[in-house]
Amino acid sequence: MTMDKMKSNLLIVESPTKARTITKYLGGEYEVIATVGHLRDLPKNKMGVDLAKDLEIDYVVDKEKVKIIDQLIKATKKAKEIYIATDPDREGEAIAWHVKYLLVESMKVKEVKKIQRVSFHEITKEAVEEALKNGREIDMDLVDAQQGRRVLDRVVGYKLSPVLWKKVRRGLSAGRVQSVAVRLICEREKEIGLFSKEKFFEVLANTDFESELVKVDNVSVNLKKKIKLFDGDYNYSKTIFDDEKVVNKLIESLDKKFTVVSVSGKETHRSPLPAFTTSKLQQAGARRFGWSGKQTMSIAQKLYEKGLITYHRTDSLYLSQKVINEFREFIGKKYGENYVSAKVRVYKNNSKNAQEAHEAIRPTNVNLMPDKHEVFGEVRLQKLYELIWKRAVATQGASAKMKSTTVKLKNKESIFRSNGVEMLFPGFLKITEEKFEEQILPALKEGQVLLSKKIWSTEMETNPPARYSDASLVASLERQGIGRPSTYASIISTIIYRQYVEKEEGKYKPTNLGMATNDFLTKNFADILSLPFTAGMEANLDEIAMGKMKWKKMIKDFWDIFEKTVEKVEKEAERVKIETEKTGDKCPTCKEGDLVIRVGRFGKFISCDRFPDCKYTAQYKELAGFKCPECGSEGVVRKSKKGRKFFGCSNYPACKWISWKKP
Repeated sequence: MTMDKMKSNLLIVESPTKARTITKYLGGEYEVIATVGHLRDLPKNKMGVDLAKDLEIDYVVDKEKVKIIDQLIKATKKAKEIYIATDPDREGEAIAWHVKYLLVESMKVKEVKKIQRVSFHEITKEAVEEALKNGREIDMDLVDAQQGRRVLDRVVGYKLSPVLWKKVRRGLSAGRVQSVAVRLICEREKEIGLFSKEKFFEVLANTDFESELVKVDNVSVNLKKKIKLFDGDYNYSKTIFDDEKVVNKLIESLDKKFTVVSVSGKETHRSPLPAFTTSKLQQAGARRFGWSGKQTMSIAQKLYEKGLITYHRTDSLYLSQKVINEFREFIGKKYGENYVSAKVRVYKNNSKNAQEAHEAIRPTNVNLMPDKHEVFGEVRLQKLYELIWKRAVATQGASAKMKSTTVKLKNKESIFRSNGVEMLFPGFLKITEEKFEEQILPALKEGQVLLSKKIWSTEMETNPPARYSDASLVASLERQGIGRPSTYASIISTIIYRQYVEKEEGKYKPTNLGMATNDFLTKNFADILSLPFTAGMEANLDEIAMGKMKWKKMIKDFWDIFEKTVEKVEKEAERVKIETEKTGDKCPTCKEGDLVIRVGRFGKFISCDRFPDCKYTAQYKELAGFKCPECGSEGVVRKSKKGRKFFGCSNYPACKWISWKKP
């Protein structure tokens, strides 16, 4: 019997890796074919949505997928049972719907075969076999939510981009959510520009341990003040001194003797964080490894397709009871029963539309330890798996117990404070292997006198809010309800590719083009591209996914407002002038104009500011501060077509040395 005759059923997935993994589980009864993504979509060179005719969509087949479609049709005609097992989200549901449409339309037989939709959140033998027993119809609410997002983004892009061509610069394009992400980065940059740095002084003392001056009664109030200190996305207030002379005078007036006025201690507990959601995984990938959201998601996709983790596009914190029991049993055997949490730990979702049927990201097999190098085949896969494994398993670990101690010392009318912490029981930290730095204070009693070894002041400076990193930008988008976890990576990569922002030392900075475009959009489309409006549109898409709203109504309501705004802006808005950076040199061609740095399709270049009267251009070379390892010429920073920075030789093309890393 040939292999083709043995394979009586057809299972359709999107990814070839996923297909290979599932084939191992199902043996010869199923032919597993991958669509390699969408088979049909909106056309690339036109709107594809008839806004006048009840939002009819002109879906077109991807020319590169014709062979795959033919393969699917042949397999369908000879198959007894047909299942579509694309990813368990809106995008996967839409792919399934398109696949079913193409197969039904192509089957020239009297009796149309039943095509069933199956879904699973982990690619394990047990999960796949269980899913095949529970076939269902396509969920049109999820499909409509995907169509709503796709049409909404297409309408905004196709109607907004021509306005930018006329009013800002030819060749620009705008996206609904991408524009809001650029807005966040631009507004942060303006905050930084307006920030005024302040110097301040802190007073410290060493009495075998370090303490900080927190209260002074003999210094006038106007010499102490509250300031805002920024730490990433967070800020806090602190009492400081801004007059160095007063601080020095204060230090001179203090005794060497400090008296312990209070010692307070309490036992504190620290609980583990929930298992990863998509956005939290992207943030962790950025903070721990310096990966972009796109890199993290790509690595997670490979882990999922290999059957090592559950579905990685989720906003749910839920873990099944079966898995919780497995984690608790594993912790008891591996670390000891005292390391298992006394009660089953369950986390509540903050996301409005988190689907409880979906789980948080976790390993599919708790017994597959992260140190099994041969399973992963790639270091990055192993690193991310380890992060996911530890975070998920630790959810059922016992709380860590610590002793926190606060000591207050008095010197004349001044109060100094010191905080200590001592680990009593590591609990879940044993699983996550997090480093914990203890600061153990000596045993002290009230009234005890201590002698200072040194009293001194340190001069410090307030810092402006930090530019967004991958982690903080994703956190901000999530907090404000902009986009969805699965879209964050593509949002960020798109705004880099379009040269609205650039990455500098791991932080996002708007380009002059990005600032000019953002100023134009926020001025003329203030409501439509506002944070609340964009978050509201996301909420509407969630309502559609739950069957509580019709997607065509949402688009029509939006279009009624948007169309009028576009028409008004085209007629009334002034053209924007993009600021250009001067090099300090005169144009060698016309001898009159100044050379400036402009941004084009392929990055920065040198041009005459008298363009189009003078068409002089030259390659822009951003010196990178090193000599070429091959020829000794100056090293320069260059950019790939996708906007990623790399290093090269200024003597190109004579010298073709390049590297992703700076020597």
